[in-house]
Amino acid sequence: MRKMKNMKKIAMTIIVAVLLIGTVLVFYNKDRQLFRQAGRENDSDHTESASSKQEKKGQSEEKAEETEYVYISAEGKTLEQRINVPEGYTRTEEKDDSLGTFLRTYKLKKDGSPVLLYDGTEKGNQNAHAAIFKLPIEKEDLQQCADSVMRVFGEYYYSKGDYQKIQFTLGGGFVANFSKWSQGYGISVSGDNLVWNSSTANDTSYASFQKFMRMVFAYSGTMNLEEDSKKITLDEIQIGDIFIKGGSPGHVVMVVDLCTDENGKKAFLLAQGYMPAQEFHVIKNPLHEENPWYYQEEIQYPLHTAEYTFDKGALRRLDIAR
Repeated sequence: MRKMKNMKKIAMTIIVAVLLIGTVLVFYNKDRQLFRQAGRENDSDHTESASSKQEKKGQSEEKAEETEYVYISAEGKTLEQRINVPEGYTRTEEKDDSLGTFLRTYKLKKDGSPVLLYDGTEKGNQNAHAAIFKLPIEKEDLQQCADSVMRVFGEYYYSKGDYQKIQFTLGGGFVANFSKWSQGYGISVSGDNLVWNSSTANDTSYASFQKFMRMVFAYSGTMNLEEDSKKITLDEIQIGDIFIKGGSPGHVVMVVDLCTDENGKKAFLLAQGYMPAQEFHVIKNPLHEENPWYYQEEIQYPLHTAEYTFDKGALRRLDIAR
């Protein structure tokens, strides 16, 4: 009887112990589930936060890209297609047969091309240009800075058939006129002077025009251009005007495009040839190299361009442009 009672007590103890262990296990499993769920929520919050930050960063970068103005359109094949005017500016109106339209629609070399010298080698400084004109250049070291300006005017008037306007003052005051040249005349040296002579080979052909320009290049320079021009003000500036320093050596750059804002303030592009003879190219503005435009309100003397500095009084208009 006593043994039976002891066995019942043992059985009850075992049952209580099993129930306690079961209860502990239930709570343990619930705690583990809650812990895991909390962990997943934290991970989700972290992922969402990182994703949100990345999205905001992307939006900021897109906004920055939208506000960055592009001055160079690499795919553009002409001056007006390649170089965009500054924000708030508009290109000046030019007649269809004007020098301005001639230059704006002139073909350019591919964006990023190097400036080449007359012999086909690359110019030493390749950091000064924004675009390169496909203006013909002779194979001798002749077509330098002043010569490039004369070549532009020569090509412009030749394209119009206006041969009488293709006229330049050479050394000693000799006036070389393509109209006379094309009528069967040539130019030669007699003592210390240049003179006209008979040359039936010369006519209005482009090959004859090239020959004429090479003669011009050989006997003229910045001093002649300076003598054949007059001073103007910035308010008067137009396409075809020049900044010039006559001398040996001197230098000249040419205004090849022009735009204005709503208040009439002007901005312009400059282009040059140089020594040794090299391709005619649009130059950068050293004040902001990513933007090649020279602004009227920025101009002060001495004027620093990409590769030369001009003094006050350098802005002039050529007689051939009038």
